[in-house]
Amino acid sequence: MASPPSPHAEVVVDLGAIRHNVARLRELVSEGVADAPRVMVVVKADAYGHGMLPVARAARAAGADWLGVATGAEALALRESGDTGPLLCWLAAPGADFTPLIDADVDVAAYSVAQLDEILRDARSLGRRARVQLKFDTGLSRGGAPRAEWPALVAAARAAEESGTIRVTGLWSHLACSDEPDHPANKAQLTAFDDALALAATAGLDPEVRHLANSAGALLLPETRFDLVRTGIAVYGLSPAPDVRTADQLGLEPAMTVRGSVVLTKELAAGDGVSYGHTFVADGPMRVALVPMGYGDGIPRAASSTAEVAIGGVRGRVLGRVCMDQLVVEAPTAAAGDRVVLFGPGADGEPSATDWARWCDTINYEIVTRMGGRQTRVWVGDEAT
Repeated sequence: MASPPSPHAEVVVDLGAIRHNVARLRELVSEGVADAPRVMVVVKADAYGHGMLPVARAARAAGADWLGVATGAEALALRESGDTGPLLCWLAAPGADFTPLIDADVDVAAYSVAQLDEILRDARSLGRRARVQLKFDTGLSRGGAPRAEWPALVAAARAAEESGTIRVTGLWSHLACSDEPDHPANKAQLTAFDDALALAATAGLDPEVRHLANSAGALLLPETRFDLVRTGIAVYGLSPAPDVRTADQLGLEPAMTVRGSVVLTKELAAGDGVSYGHTFVADGPMRVALVPMGYGDGIPRAASSTAEVAIGGVRGRVLGRVCMDQLVVEAPTAAAGDRVVLFGPGADGEPSATDWARWCDTINYEIVTRMGGRQTRVWVGDEAT
């Protein structure tokens, strides 16, 4: 049984910011071109911790042409919620049942001839033409067909299309180093993707969309945009490459705020240790506050003695180790009941998710996606309500 949400800790998601970011991304990828690429909003992993269904509705309202998810369960949840627009699902294990996805008019990815055969099997059993997107591995060495297998996959897909079993709706790949615009892998992958597209065209495939760019590619590498861009972290107001262009510079608005409440304050004397292992020891008198949030709620343990929060109008450092349910912060003016903001948009001086990523030696994607546990999630700025 899942733990009940905590009245002391919450994740607040601004759907108005989501709508703004989708509109802004559409604007950015359209600059200087007559034929702008379509925009896919990626809502996998519960919309990077922001709530898949509310975010999907907000994204569609802001003009998202496509939605993208990893798993079949995510795709079907979107369809059950009433979403009927173009939707790509790209991750399945061998032996997966594609029947409900085909029946729900979801585009499914094929990484290999074996996976394509499974899709064909289920399309025939259903008596319905499947929408299939072929994924090519152009250098990430993750999902997708390696170069040696491209000819067989393309030939099998074309034969299946001619038989009326599938429609090849997309050809795609994924960039490995787009957050480093000058990395040589970007040019190499672009060249490889062009090769894959040429091979598919020679075989007679004419898909609806060709897509390579993720958020960083869409924003920093215009040559990778093709017919469609897949925007993930940027939709949530965070830069995919903060050392290259910040969210502010891109005109994006962070959508998530994580906050809690002080439940206790106390005075420490010089020599008092804090939390497990006494990894922090006070070097003089100080006031600290106890916040009932910990790694059981998604707060990274790596934030121990490094991250900062906003409390009582000032920044206070996390002191000692983050525990499963609690953390202790420096709080010279705080009182029980005061609000603590771990991170948010930053407009009021609070840290951002990107700040927390830097303190925890990770990326902002991980910071927002892991938030949850017993935290109550609240959505604001919903046009529907």
